[in-house]
Amino acid sequence: MMEIPVELVPLNCLRCGTPIPAKVEEVAWVCSQCDQGQQLVDDGLTSLEIHYSERIKPTQIGSPYWACEGRVTINRQTYGSFRKKTSDAMRFWDQPRLFIIPAFPYEIEEFARLGVQWLQKPPSLAPGPAVVFKPVTVAADDVNAWAEFLVMALEAERKDKVKKVVFNLELKDPRLWILP
Repeated sequence: MMEIPVELVPLNCLRCGTPIPAKVEEVAWVCSQCDQGQQLVDDGLTSLEIHYSERIKPTQIGSPYWACEGRVTINRQTYGSFRKKTSDAMRFWDQPRLFIIPAFPYEIEEFARLGVQWLQKPPSLAPGPAVVFKPVTVAADDVNAWAEFLVMALEAERKDKVKKVVFNLELKDPRLWILP
């Protein structure tokens, strides 16, 4: 078996070259010198636009979330006669939905509760000034898996006797939002 050498890549700001004081689990940062957003991808750093919510107070530490619009096409089967519940699900998924995925460590039960709540009634994403925020530790590449989890969590919450759920999820590119 051939060993592949580990290559260390220095993390310097894409715009000004300032070293990024990255911790092992972090995947995105804002340069302390020039405010350039950047994220770690397979082949190094790439620029990242970061959006800040107007609802964050200037002294508050924000929390990073990936936000992206998604479309779900769904096929549900239930035990018994639950046509109304199935048609409610079809109507719900008939329009694009905003998926909000934490970009930091989060308890899965809380994520399911809040994620489903935000699917049903999305938070306002009105832009505001930049603030300090918690480290970003969940990569944009992980958003699809978490969004699929939310679809299943929402479908599991429905008050019918679900037998089978098959769906297709199409997501737009995630954007990083800093929320309260």
